[in-house]
Amino acid sequence: MMNENKKNIILIIIIIFLLVSSVFISGCLLRRRDDPDTEIRSILFDGYNRTYRVNIPDSYNPYASNAIVFVLHGGGGSAENMENDLTKKGFNKLAEENNFIVIYPEGVENHWNDGRKNLTDNATQLHINDVGFLSLLIDELSDEFNIENNNIFFTGISNGGFMCYRLGFEIPDSIRAIAPVTATISVDLFNNYTPNGTISLCIMCGTEDPLVPYDGGNVSLFNQTRGRILSVNDTVDFWIENNRCNSTPEFYEFPDVDPDDGTRVILEKYEKGIDNTRVYLYSIIGGGHTWPGGLQYFPEWLIGKTCRDIDANEVIWEFFSDLKEEKSFN
Repeated sequence: MMNENKKNIILIIIIIFLLVSSVFISGCLLRRRDDPDTEIRSILFDGYNRTYRVNIPDSYNPYASNAIVFVLHGGGGSAENMENDLTKKGFNKLAEENNFIVIYPEGVENHWNDGRKNLTDNATQLHINDVGFLSLLIDELSDEFNIENNNIFFTGISNGGFMCYRLGFEIPDSIRAIAPVTATISVDLFNNYTPNGTISLCIMCGTEDPLVPYDGGNVSLFNQTRGRILSVNDTVDFWIENNRCNSTPEFYEFPDVDPDDGTRVILEKYEKGIDNTRVYLYSIIGGGHTWPGGLQYFPEWLIGKTCRDIDANEVIWEFFSDLKEEKSFN
């Protein structure tokens, strides 16, 4: 049997090959792959040139009620790949159909400073002020696109999902709701911050996630710990209590649309919180560290299964849209 060191070396070689291939392909096909409605912008913040992608659909009407959805890439990912590959431009299509703006920000060296301590990436080591950067984008883009009633929403996967929680703790008054995918509250965030208010959440996690364990513990990759996290259930309980939602959920099991994907989806709804906040949990039974309906970006043996029974883009937008239709909260 292959020893652990050899296995890790092989995994590293495979990932390096896939990343290099992805960069090469992205560079060669940039003009063809980019959505013509997407602008690439940059802004100087805190001494760093920060970039972000803005998708403005042809259907955009500045005089109608609309929203901004921020989509945060995972650690080692990019704004471009989040838009074009992982979400398969699903949010862009929904934006065209529903008159909202999509923003794909870029982390410093492809990472977000999400509140976990002692990580090796420079976003953490250099204490990058990502809360400040994203707050600036909220303010400037809300003015530019005439966004009212706090119709600002955030979603993200993995490191991007952890960053959503940090924003939910620190600036809930600026955001209507967050939708973290394959992420829970980190122990460091839990121990060092207290939420400044209430916020609605749509949480989506796989029960067989090999990187971010559903039952909590260490986030790990190649036997290297990347912080400790609360379990999905503890994360949900925390936000239910914070928002003062009903503690008894409404359950719904989705049809097994694709029996071959090895997953099922169960939804728990906790509603009627302060300012009508709510907490929704989508448990992807058998699912891995993946975006439901998105790209199987690494092999199943490394990141687990991708659910095909739901489309995360559509589910998340439906959650945001229901909140957008409500009156503004205080």
